[in-house]
Amino acid sequence: MPALADAPAAPCPDSDAGRPPPVLPPPVAAALWRGCDLGGAAGPVTGSGFDALDGELPGGGWPSRALTEVLCAQPGVLEWRLLGGALRRVVAAGRSVVLVGPPRHPHLPGLRHEGLDARHLVWIRAEAPSERLWCTELLVKSGASGAVVAWLPQARPEQVRRLQVCAQSCEGPVFLCRPLAARHEPSAAPLRVLAGLGPDWSLQVQLLKRRGAAHEGVLQLPSVPGGLALALTPRLMAPSRLIHERLTDRGAHAGLGRAAPARRSPARAH
Repeated sequence: MPALADAPAAPCPDSDAGRPPPVLPPPVAAALWRGCDLGGAAGPVTGSGFDALDGELPGGGWPSRALTEVLCAQPGVLEWRLLGGALRRVVAAGRSVVLVGPPRHPHLPGLRHEGLDARHLVWIRAEAPSERLWCTELLVKSGASGAVVAWLPQARPEQVRRLQVCAQSCEGPVFLCRPLAARHEPSAAPLRVLAGLGPDWSLQVQLLKRRGAAHEGVLQLPSVPGGLALALTPRLMAPSRLIHERLTDRGAHAGLGRAAPARRSPARAH
């Protein structure tokens, strides 16, 4: 019996290197999604009101049947400016917006400028974290509201995962407002955004997580608070330019007022 080392090697199958990729049937090719491409939405979407942001969101807007986490350094300040356009569309369709545990009293005059009135706004006062979580879960399961905005600063990853499972049957957008420190925690939410203040009344938005290719950079979104656009002058609409002009003028005046150094006469020989 010959040794195993002397046995002839088995023929290797043909390598796929150099071959063109197989041609897929059109229905299969249309349903195929690659991870390097921007993913689609699992259900209907609601436009954010910012064209630049919609162009980077899967499906072109805030998703339904999924959670969206909004992270801010100061809760209750920037959420309205970021979500106001979407909530206005929800109210225009005759649906209600439910707020769960906002950290500050909703300012109705300012919300009216965003198209939100008291008839379509439901405010649920829930102080304890367990109460907020319980109310949010019941609202998401019922699907009776057009949009849910819940402030859950102390939600644990397993609780967010449970809400994500419930949100898969919700036809409206569900927003979870979380603190900035939550960006380092794992989350089952398919979409996570970080909002901050930018120059000239703008918002700086980072897409921390989305379905598809990762987003690099920061989006600058023009966002003047409701009602101020009618009161601000053109110069105050761009305060950074005004500050730059004043600093430039101050530097010029300081240079003109600076005395020239006196010339010293040469010492006389005695």
